[in-house]
Amino acid sequence: MNLYMTTGTYEYMQKLREKHADETMVVMQGENTTLVLHETEKKTKFATPRRFEVISSVGELKEKGFFVFNNIPVTDEGRPIFEHRFTNRAGAVENEPGFIAFRLLRPVKSDTYVVLTEWEAPIFFEKWKQSQAYKEAHAQRDSGSGLKSQEIFSGSSYVTTYWAKPDDE
Repeated sequence: MNLYMTTGTYEYMQKLREKHADETMVVMQGENTTLVLHETEKKTKFATPRRFEVISSVGELKEKGFFVFNNIPVTDEGRPIFEHRFTNRAGAVENEPGFIAFRLLRPVKSDTYVVLTEWEAPIFFEKWKQSQAYKEAHAQRDSGSGLKSQEIFSGSSYVTTYWAKPDDE
């Protein structure tokens, strides 16, 4: 499965999604941009997308709620360790109130992975960050393989957030 992302004006992205209504596309609004996700096994309908391989997923992406993108630059050497940590994760986030979906996205032409979570509202994401399950999930950032966390990352991670907008807004 692949997930493609592209940006543009809200009106254009809505038209693109409507034109391809049979595809899984989610339009969302960020602070300064509109983003569209296209999740598919086929080729994307976007002209110039960022492409990611979905290497872990839970739930179905919906065009509602609050999206959190944790963008994490990882070195080439660190990729197997990073992916191993996520594929062997406890999966506690799925049991949190307000959780909708999760995707671990491997970049195809960059070094920045995306850990994508969808929530019913920002308050549920904030509650997750304060939970014991979150603390346990993030407790062992150093692996037993001899590499420390700072050696697998090629830069600082950063978070971007978006709201899906219902058609009636």
